[in-house]
Parts: sequence; structure tokens; C-alpha cells
Amino acid sequence: MTDEGDRAPGPEETLKLIEAQRAATVRRLKGDPLLLYGPWGVAWLLGFGMLFLHYGLDGEPYVRITQMQSVSVLLSLQVLAGAVAAYGITRMSVQTRGESSARGAMYGYAWFAGMTLMVIIAMRMSSLLPPHENGLLWAGVSMLVVGVLYMAGGAIWLDWTMFFVGVWVMAVNGVGVLLGAGWHALLSAVLLGGGFLAGSLWMRRRG
Repeated sequence: MTDEGDRAPGPEETLKLIEAQRAATVRRLKGDPLLLYGPWGVAWLLGFGMLFLHYGLDGEPYVRITQMQSVSVLLSLQVLAGAVAAYGITRMSVQTRGESSARGAMYGYAWFAGMTLMVIIAMRMSSLLPPHENGLLWAGVSMLVVGVLYMAGGAIWLDWTMFFVGVWVMAVNGVGVLLGAGWHALLSAVLLGGGFLAGSLWMRRRG
């Protein structure tokens, strides 16, 4: 007579165990979406939300927040989000060796180089523009870097989700730049910030 705790698992339990292990393996190799996408959602929701309150849609601010304060919060949060995302990419790359690990390291350096050059270009050009266009330059160029690097990451790891996330960032950024500073901030806060947060939670649960 076998003890209840020693009985062999049934077919359904075995399938559930296999599926759980497969999901865990995929999450390790593809990265945790809460680390890859969640930090950007928080950064954009708060940072662009402050910019929207500063600009307003009709040119009049909704809250007395200076542009310098709003841009500083946005850039600081993006730097923090980039660091968290880089950590997530590093964790993903540790699971593999050889070329895949090297690609992950080079991709992480590309984030650092892209953001650094963005700051240099924006600092050089911002003094030549009026205040509203100045803030739009910082926001638009930073989102350009993010969109391009997400598309590049999708190409590196053949991850269509990451690639189309980059396409979405580029599309929202382009439309926002055409509509102006207030609309750019609103669209980026809602469609990118809120979208990234919701998407990261959905992908984590689905994964």
C-alpha cells in the first residue's frame, strides 16, 4: 500500500508541471517583462504627465510646474528606467553563453551610448529653440532613442513583441511631435506610460 504523498503524479499534474517549467525557462531567456517594460511605463506616466500639466493643450499650464522641473523629472526617471531595464537584459543574457551573451552586453552598452548622445545633442540644440520647442526636443529625441533600441533588440533576439513595442513608441512619438508639446506629453503619458505598465503586467501574467 503506497502512501498518499508517494503516489506518482497523474497525467494532468505532469502536464501542469512541464508547462510551469517551460514558462519559467522562457521567462529567464526572454527576460522579465516587469523589468524590461514596467520601469519605462512608470517613468513616462509620471514624467510626461508632469510635462502635460505644464504645457496644457491650449498653451496654458494646468499646474504651476516649470518646464525645467518637468524635464528634469522625466530625464531622471528615464535614466533610472534604463538602469532597471539594463539589469533585466543582463539577467536575460546570463542565462546564455557565447554569442547570445555578447549580444546582450553590446545591447546594454548601446542603451548607455544612445542616451548619453541624446543628452549631448539636446543640450547643444535646446538653447536655439523657444521654450515649448525646447522641451519637445528633449522628449522627442529621447523617445526616438528608446524606440530604435527596442526595435533593434527585437531584431537581435528575434522577438516580435519587443520589435513592435519599438514601432509603437516611434509611432506615438512621431504623431506627438507633429501635434505639438502638449499633445506629445499627453499621448506619451497615456499611450506609452500607461500602455507599457498594462502591457508588462499582461505579459508577466500570460508568461
